[in-house]
Amino acid sequence: MSIEPIERYSRRRFNALIASAPLWPLAAKAFAASTRELLITKSGAVADDSTVNTKAIQNAIDELAAKGGGTVVVPKGVFVSGALFFKPKVNLRLTEGAVLKCSTDMSNFPAQRTRIEGHFLEHFTPAFINATNCDGFELTGEGTLDGAGMPIWEAFWKGRAENKNFANTALPRARLALIEGSKNVRVEGITFKDSQFWNCHLYNNDGVLVRNVHFHVPDDYRQAPSTDGIDIDSSRNVTVDGCVFSVTDDCIACKGSKGPRAMEDKDSPAVEHIRVRNCTFKRGGGVLTCGSEATIVRDVIAEDCTITGRVRIATLKLRPDTPQHYEDITFRNITSEGQSSGIINMAPWSQYFDLQGMAPPKSVVKNLKIVGIKGTFTSFGIIKPNPGQTEISDVLLKDFDVTITKNDTLNTSGVTDLKLEDVIVNGKPYTV
Repeated sequence: MSIEPIERYSRRRFNALIASAPLWPLAAKAFAASTRELLITKSGAVADDSTVNTKAIQNAIDELAAKGGGTVVVPKGVFVSGALFFKPKVNLRLTEGAVLKCSTDMSNFPAQRTRIEGHFLEHFTPAFINATNCDGFELTGEGTLDGAGMPIWEAFWKGRAENKNFANTALPRARLALIEGSKNVRVEGITFKDSQFWNCHLYNNDGVLVRNVHFHVPDDYRQAPSTDGIDIDSSRNVTVDGCVFSVTDDCIACKGSKGPRAMEDKDSPAVEHIRVRNCTFKRGGGVLTCGSEATIVRDVIAEDCTITGRVRIATLKLRPDTPQHYEDITFRNITSEGQSSGIINMAPWSQYFDLQGMAPPKSVVKNLKIVGIKGTFTSFGIIKPNPGQTEISDVLLKDFDVTITKNDTLNTSGVTDLKLEDVIVNGKPYTV
């Protein structure tokens, strides 16, 4: 065989290598940054479940950022801290047995401008873990983010008992994580425990994977207020895979802006291209909720999930003060192995509404599919619009084989093109 082709190949390869030589230091630097790790104990953090380690851990973050990036590592032990602020190319890993625990002294969470409940507040509690404009941010490991929420929950309910108009944001309390303005984010393996407020708040991101994460509050605590598992706020291309939810508010909520001018809110792009799969729902308000504040939510699929406790499948909150557009939302192949609270609740929701002197806005719900539902539920549910405001159309319920123990009637009105196909309730075909 002639060796000329091999020689020509070798010359081409050699020339290519020479041409790329100026890039070698950059590639080596990027690789070093991606593999660089720093234990928080090296920066002075102490695992005694009492010392507030905010300064030591923030120093570790800042040191890695100054070197071009890396991973802050929390070793085994209980480390208390206040608010932490991550920087581009700096990640966080919690090793097995590691607990990063919120301080309950809220002076360790100095108020600042932050996104919450569909808008920005100029002075509210930051999250425990804050990552803004951190493309590629990773929050991983086998450890735990502990919100130490019990005293905060008790203070909240005391405030609500004394004043029925006590707002959700009237009390300083920290979300466990706020990740915003970032691309290609990964949250994997860790446990979110006893959050003071929402657990994982994803605001205005593009490309997020939340995989094999657990969200928990104590089983014997009646109502840990606003402990949503994941809030997908104005974000795109989000996948939630293999997670476990046991909370006392929405398990997964699609959120956006609110109020009669919500569609003009440039800070709140559409929630779209959302995938939820292979998750287990033990406790919470619903598998997936649209609202409490939401404008455009579209192309959402929740599939191949299991419900083991009192969790509703679908909740679509219809705010009478907010123009909403919910479209192409599908729930499929969901099984209730316990006694889920219900199948669907799409109805007016006016807990905090304010028309601000404007006319009631129009809203649209279109192309909702609930397919392949099995197991036991306490009720079928409700599909009703805000009268004169909401157009609901193209709703498909298909392939149900369910037992409904209390209210087996679907309460529905104001829906155009509602279709039921092969819906079996308590052993009998169901029609409306």
